[in-house]
Amino acid sequence: MVQICKRQVCTLLPKSDCIFLLLPVLVFIFTIYIMDILEVRTHFYLLNSIQLNFIYIEALEENLLLNSTAWPETPSLSSPLFLSNTSDAAHSTFTILPSIREGQWRVGDKLEALIKIHDFKGRPKKFGGDVLFAKLHNPTLGAGVVGQVVDHLNGSYSAEFSILWEGSAQVEVTLVHPSEAVRVLHRLNREQPDRIYFKSQFRSGSVTETTICNVCLHSAQQPVCNYTELLTGEPWFCYKPKNLNCDARINHFTGGFKENITAIEKQLFQRGVNMKVSIPASGPANITVLPKRKGKTFFFNNKIQNVESGTSGYYYEGVWRALYGTTVREFKTSSAITQCLKDKVVHLHGDSTIRQWFEYLTKAVPDLKEFNLHSQKKIGPLMALDNANNILVTYRCHGPPIRFSKVPTSELLYIANKLDNVVGGSNTVIVLSIWSHFSTYPIQFYIRRLQSIRRAVVRLLSRAPDTLVVIRSANPKALITLYDALTVSDWYSLQRDKVLRAMFKGVNVHLVDAWEMVLAHHLPHDLHPPPPIIKNMVNVLLSYICPRRRKPKRC
Repeated sequence: MVQICKRQVCTLLPKSDCIFLLLPVLVFIFTIYIMDILEVRTHFYLLNSIQLNFIYIEALEENLLLNSTAWPETPSLSSPLFLSNTSDAAHSTFTILPSIREGQWRVGDKLEALIKIHDFKGRPKKFGGDVLFAKLHNPTLGAGVVGQVVDHLNGSYSAEFSILWEGSAQVEVTLVHPSEAVRVLHRLNREQPDRIYFKSQFRSGSVTETTICNVCLHSAQQPVCNYTELLTGEPWFCYKPKNLNCDARINHFTGGFKENITAIEKQLFQRGVNMKVSIPASGPANITVLPKRKGKTFFFNNKIQNVESGTSGYYYEGVWRALYGTTVREFKTSSAITQCLKDKVVHLHGDSTIRQWFEYLTKAVPDLKEFNLHSQKKIGPLMALDNANNILVTYRCHGPPIRFSKVPTSELLYIANKLDNVVGGSNTVIVLSIWSHFSTYPIQFYIRRLQSIRRAVVRLLSRAPDTLVVIRSANPKALITLYDALTVSDWYSLQRDKVLRAMFKGVNVHLVDAWEMVLAHHLPHDLHPPPPIIKNMVNVLLSYICPRRRKPKRC
């Protein structure tokens, strides 16, 4: 600038005047330079501040979720007569409390049952923490509704039911786990989160090695390969092969299960003794329900009425009827399903419980032909196409931990990353189900995975707000073996179900309440619910995609 000034200005002015002329120019340049630096630094500090604030909010949310899922403490019992001191369904009872109105029950009323837990010697329990399920049902009518159980923390519980149909209704209460078993389940997740372990094969040419993998490994034993996902931060590690590099990994599969509990603790998980056992009634277990009172509205026959209930829906004539939100429609024919899915892309992400929906749709709609991707049937990816009606349905499993057999590493994709690659829009449907494979880990790990997925869902809905996102909740299963109890216990599923619902509360997503849809049905509990329940679940999904149109009001 000085040289330019000398050539263009200084030839006409004295040197002293040239210096004074240069000063404002130099000050201006210096000011711009400083402002650029400050702007960059301010932007950097702002981003850091936002990121730190975001981390703080999620940490705070994690603590709130941990508090909301906290389970009552159970005193430690270590005497030789250990089992005799624990909760026993056979010695426990439930009693239907009298109706407060007219001594009768009518549609729209509430029914309450008092549950008292005793041990194997018939002594009343003095503390809570047992896992109890309750339902009101009539198998002949194909009717059922879940009861809301309240723990009074003194060995007694209340179960409250909404009465939603006329005729007979029977109360059923089940002891899923005694409180002492919950203590063991909680300890196992805290101390032995790796009791289900995984393996991966590594291959280069003719050399193949297999090592153990998991969310965390003891790196002191041998070197590890770090497969932590860069974008989401999801941790995953494998022990490094002796003769191959970490990038030679070709697949992922379940390695095995370590049963590390004592002989005394095993007594707490006995089918027919203290695991999913019915509690008898101390009096009548049935009631007769009369028609509703005049002037009292209720929800019946798929018409929304005014009934306050903690439940999301109920069965009547084998059909699920929602108490809130979208009215559930019945899609009885393949043409009805086709018409609803016309011009739609449906992406199913998650575990095998959502793969059931893919299998149901491809069977129910003959024109929806599964495309051969040369993938394993139970692993995927799967794709079905109805070219004439422009329908595409896909399924992909979620990333590790996933208890499948030999998933290629190219298919170990995280849901959050897949959602970030979705354009979205009014013709796109996203369905997510992720819970079962996280049961053996501390709940914090599941919370962080859901936080990652939620961030991706929010990003998707921000760029394409017309996208329909549906979440499938957890569901109870048959508890037959010790392995069932220690890996996918209903208590584990219940905890994750609570977190899942809380995590997406306030986000523009829809819920298919698989928990209540399995628990309220007369069919036995199953990790993979039977076809009648799947049909009802898919009806709920299709009702979100194609809600019933309101008839225009007549003038």
